Amino acid sequence: MSTKGIAIAQHGERWTAHDLHIADMEDLDSLVDAMHDLSSGTVIAFVEEDDEYLAIVRITARDPDPKVFLSDRRVLLTSDHAERLFADALPSMAGFDSDDDSDEDTPVGQASPVGDLDLLADLGTPTEALLELIAEEGMLPADVISAISERAGAGEIFDEARG
Repeated sequence: MSTKGIAIAQHGERWTAHDLHIADMEDLDSLVDAMHDLSSGTVIAFVEEDDEYLAIVRITARDPDPKVFLSDRRVLLTSDHAERLFADALPSMAGFDSDDDSDEDTPVGQASPVGDLDLLADLGTPTEALLELIAEEGMLPADVISAISERAGAGEIFDEARG
């Protein structure tokens, strides 16, 4: 399995991009510590695994506690990385069966986002736009990350880091 992590950190009006070594991180606290090392301002971390899901973690100078979003809560049951990093920060999975796609609010085969849906609203990606990006047919996590970074004004930096 391939897990990728990248963070964009804001320094005044300027953004920088940084690789994150997700495999080396024990839990969300270790990811947040790595994010704090990048900037005392806003830092957004993106984690993706085999194009299966996207996790977004955000910290700011005003609120150093992480805000967490996961594109599909089912990966908490199927991914060791997702479970290790995000399970404690998101609503309980009690009663959720990974083989049961009959969740009343989620059509069969469609992702079930969980977490802070509004974590990027002030950076140009409000809840509705985030959900549309996640649900768009053919959009891979890297495409969603690129769109979010572009809306935040960090598109060029992100694209250079990926390139």
